[in-house]
Order: sequence, then C-alpha cells, then structure tokens
Amino acid sequence: MTENPDTNEYLTTREVAELLRLKERKVYDLAAEKLIPCTRATGKLLFSREAVNRWLARHSTGDTVPLGSVSALIAGSHDPLLEWAVRESQCGIPSMFDGSLDGLKKLEKGKATIIAVHLYDAETHEWNVPLVANNFSGESVVLVRWVRRQRGLVFRPGTKIKQLKDMLKHRVVARQSGAGSQLLLEHLLQEQRIDPAKINFSATARSEMDAVLAVAEEQADCVLGLQSLAIQHQLNFVPIVEEPLDLLVDRRFFFETQMQCFMSFCRSEVFTSRVEALEGYRVDRLFAVRFNG
Repeated sequence: MTENPDTNEYLTTREVAELLRLKERKVYDLAAEKLIPCTRATGKLLFSREAVNRWLARHSTGDTVPLGSVSALIAGSHDPLLEWAVRESQCGIPSMFDGSLDGLKKLEKGKATIIAVHLYDAETHEWNVPLVANNFSGESVVLVRWVRRQRGLVFRPGTKIKQLKDMLKHRVVARQSGAGSQLLLEHLLQEQRIDPAKINFSATARSEMDAVLAVAEEQADCVLGLQSLAIQHQLNFVPIVEEPLDLLVDRRFFFETQMQCFMSFCRSEVFTSRVEALEGYRVDRLFAVRFNG
C-alpha cells in the first residue's frame, strides 16, 4: 500500500520546500535560524505538519489576529497562587485559565498576551522550552521563570495510596484534554508501563482547585494535584515531581503598565511572604528569561 504524503504527521525538508515553493537550501536556512518549527531526529530534520500549518497561519494575512493586537489576557494553566497574585497586584489583567495547550492556542491566535505553562518534554526531559521553541521560533514572545511547585498524589486520609500504580485500585480525577497535569499524568503512567485505559477516571476537573475538591468531596479517591491545595483541604500528599510554572509573554506587552504592575507585585514582600507561607511553592530566579523568540 502506497503511503500518502498528505497524511504524514511529519514532513521532510523536501516536502516542506515543495509546500512553501522554496528551495531546500532555504528551508535549511529557516530551520538553522529557528524561524520555522522543526525537530531533529537521528540527524535528520523533521517538520510537524500541524506546527508548520500553525506557523503559516501566523504569518498570513486575513482573519488571523497577530500577537500584540488584543487587550491583555492571561490564560493557560490554572494555578491558585497565580490567580491570587493577579488579583492582589491590582494589575487589571483579566484571566481565562483552561490548560497549557489551550493557552498556547490563544497566544498563537492573538487572543491572550500572557500564558502560564508547565509542559514536560519526554524526549529532552526539559520543561516548557522545547515546545515553546518549536512553536514560537521567530515570534515576538519571551518565556520567563515564575515559580516552581510540588505536584503529587492527593488523597483522603485512610486511603491506601503510596505510589502511582496504586491509582489502579481507586477512582481518579482527570483533567481536561490539553491540561499540563493530564499530559504529565499520561507520561508518568506510560513511563511506568501502566495502561491509562485501566485507570478509573470517575471525575473531570478544569482547574487545580476543582481537582482537589473532587477528592475532598469524595467524587474520586485521588488526583495528581498540588501540595498547597492538599494541605489546604487536609488531604494526604505523596510528592511526585517539582515542576516549573513559567510565563510565556507577548514581548510587546512585556513593558506595558499592567505587566510591569504584576511583575512589581511579584517582587514585593507581600508576594514573598505568601510563597513562604504556602507549602509546595518556591521562587527560583523570578522572571529570568528561559526562551526569547
């Protein structure tokens, strides 16, 4: 059976050159300058068809809304500390948290100016930078450090859970598709050769708070949640990973009054005291640049 190149998930340099009607040498130059999303496997350049299509959409005219053209909005991964900091800083930035991948899409389409992300790349064992670099090379964005947070198994006292495989015996809270915590859970399960299909996902939550509340209210027995919320609701916690929650910002918004107000608050004693009072958070090189598009 002949393979249909139009259905391949990844394109070769030659196929991208044909798609863009360029010489292959020009495609190599674009990749070397990180102006087009690509990956290198076994010494060969491969281009995600979906990423290339998004890259083309961002550089087209018409209905696509460019980065920097909309009012301020913070989206992406939900985090209770972030939600509190935005509110307490009085920066006036509205929020719409619905998962890391949703945030990336909103930023790409010009519907958000800041997104919170915690996305693990199994190939490089790095957080956030590989995916951002692959999707936003050449774009006017900057990825900065914000906080690190403890994530692990959250469950009610009396529930017998010590490790990830114990999830097989209990009802588990799932997060929505595209949420960084759900993607991380799927990776951890596969890493330990646990079939995700055998997990009894009895509830789905769209925020970190709702995920832990589902356990506290006995809608499920456990969740891969945040330590700070487990303590807040008097639930048990087994640490699994310390993850960075980074902020990806439209660079043209970076020096706007609202963003500077938020950053100033995060450098204040009020914010520092809040972080120190919460279990499961720590600040590590606040607002240091991790990726500059």
